[in-house]
Amino acid sequence: MTTSCTSLHPNRRHASQIGLSTMPNTKHKKTKRTKSRLKRLPKGPNGGIELLLIQSVDHLGKQGDIVEVRAGYANNYLLPQGFATLATEHHKRMVDKHRARLQAIERARLSDLQTLANKIQEQSVTIEANANDDGHLYGSVGAPEIVDALKQVDIQVSTENIKLEGPLRELGLYTVRIQLHQEVSSDLKVWVVPTAADE
Repeated sequence: MTTSCTSLHPNRRHASQIGLSTMPNTKHKKTKRTKSRLKRLPKGPNGGIELLLIQSVDHLGKQGDIVEVRAGYANNYLLPQGFATLATEHHKRMVDKHRARLQAIERARLSDLQTLANKIQEQSVTIEANANDDGHLYGSVGAPEIVDALKQVDIQVSTENIKLEGPLRELGLYTVRIQLHQEVSSDLKVWVVPTAADE
């Protein structure tokens, strides 16, 4: 009996040793995959990670910009949050094509606004207002009244386009700047006259 027990004991220890030696080192493999993924991130000229912004990010760039950031910022925030994607050559070509389309649309829009500005330049509007004998208005004329006057001649602008230093408080002829775009503006002649009842 003693001999039999002694012969089985080494076998059980041997089986345990085999089991331990054949267990896969999953942690080691996971680390290798992570390092491999980091190596594939495109590097910028300054050694950072080059990304294409899918959304505008404060203090970094606007949608469609190619930016270069640190690896940690890319992997821990921009990529997992969906704010950016890898700036591959394919993505860069897509952005260039999209940007070209947007530029063509903007050029057409500026052309239309310039046509409108030319129309405004040749136009004058008349606004009636109550005034005393000295020509001082009882009220005032501001952006809403000028917008309404332009509507009467089929010109559509918003009150934000009307640039006044202050409300008009006297009868007379005024030159009012109409800012249609950062690059497009026009001058409008505005006549403020007394109402028919005041004449």
